[in-house]
Amino acid sequence: MSSPAFTGRFLLPGPVEVHPDVLAAMTRPIMSHRGPAMASMLAGMQPTLQRLFGTARPVLIATCSATGLLEGAIRAGVEQRVLVAVGGYFGERLAQIAERCGKEVVRVMVPEGRTIEPSHLARFLEGPEVDAVALVHSETSTGALAPLAELAAEVRRHQDVLLLVDAVSSLGAVPIQADAWGIDFVGTGSQKALALPPGLALGVASERMMKRSGRMPGSGWYMDLALLDQAAREGLPTQTPAISLLYALDVQLRRISTEGLESRWDRHATMARMMAEWAEATDAFRLLAPPGRRSAAVSALEAREPVAPLITRLAERGWTVAPGLPPFDERIIRIGHMGDVQPGHVTALLEALAETATA
Repeated sequence: MSSPAFTGRFLLPGPVEVHPDVLAAMTRPIMSHRGPAMASMLAGMQPTLQRLFGTARPVLIATCSATGLLEGAIRAGVEQRVLVAVGGYFGERLAQIAERCGKEVVRVMVPEGRTIEPSHLARFLEGPEVDAVALVHSETSTGALAPLAELAAEVRRHQDVLLLVDAVSSLGAVPIQADAWGIDFVGTGSQKALALPPGLALGVASERMMKRSGRMPGSGWYMDLALLDQAAREGLPTQTPAISLLYALDVQLRRISTEGLESRWDRHATMARMMAEWAEATDAFRLLAPPGRRSAAVSALEAREPVAPLITRLAERGWTVAPGLPPFDERIIRIGHMGDVQPGHVTALLEALAETATA
C-alpha cells in the first residue's frame, strides 16, 4: 500500500500537516529509552537543533506541549515579578501561567495585530522593578512578529533581568539566534513550523537562566531545567519520553537539513509575502499585523463579515483553516503557512478563498 500524499490543504496555524515519511517513522519498534541507540539518536539530533535555535548550548527536549516547557521556564526564571507583553491570546496565556505559578505580573497591553516595540519596552523597564521579561515572538492569534533581536538588546541593558521567549510558531520559520541575541530562554513546540505531530517541547536555556534555575525553589521535577539539561547532554532521558515522536523528530530534522535552513526560511518568507500581496489587492480582507511586523508562519485576515460561513465553504472544498481566537474570533481567519507547506499550496488556497468569499 502506498503512503498518502502530502495534500497541503490542511492550513491550520498548528497543528500542521505532517509529511508521510515523518508519520511512517513513528511505526518503528520501540527502543529502550536508556540504551545506546537512544543516546546515539538524541546526540545526532543536537547539531541541527542547535542551528535552528542559534545556540551552542544543548537543546532541551520534553514530552509535553510547548506550554509545559514555558511554564517550567517561568518557574525557573522568574524570581518575583515578570513583565509580560500581551498582544494577543498567547501573550495573555504567558501572563496567566506566571500568575498561576505565584509570580507577580506586570502586563504591557499591545493593540491588536501589533507587537511591543523596543522603545516601549525600554520605557516600561524603567517602571516597576522586574526580574524577567516574557513575550511571544510570533503571536499565533494575530499573525504579528515581534522584533526579537532589538527587544533582547533592551532587556540586556538591565542587569539580572532575564528574557523568556515563546517561539512556538516562529522557530523553524524565521532565523533565531538565541546566543547572539542574549535570550535566556526560548521554547517551541513540535506541531507548528517544525511540522511534527503534537507532543514534544524543545527549548534552550542560557547559562544565566541555568544559574537562576539552580537556586529557585518550587521548580518541580518533571520540568526541572537541570534534569532536562543533563538529559540533553547525556542522551539519557530522566523519564520515559514519547519515543515514537522522537523517531519522527529525527526524520524531520534530516529533512530540514536536506532542504537547508536558509532555504526553509526563504520559503516561509515567500509564503508570507504572497499572503500580504493578496490581502493588499482585495477589499474583502486585511491583515491584522502591519508591514514589517508580520509573521512568516501565520497570517490573520480580518474580514468585513463573520467568517464562520466562509470557513465552512472552504472546508467543503477540502481546505482547513482556523477562525480567530478570543477576542478576535468572529471576523478573523487564521492561515498557517508553515512547516512543509509550499508556495503552490498557498496560491491554491488564495484562489479558493477568493472564490468562496464572493460565493
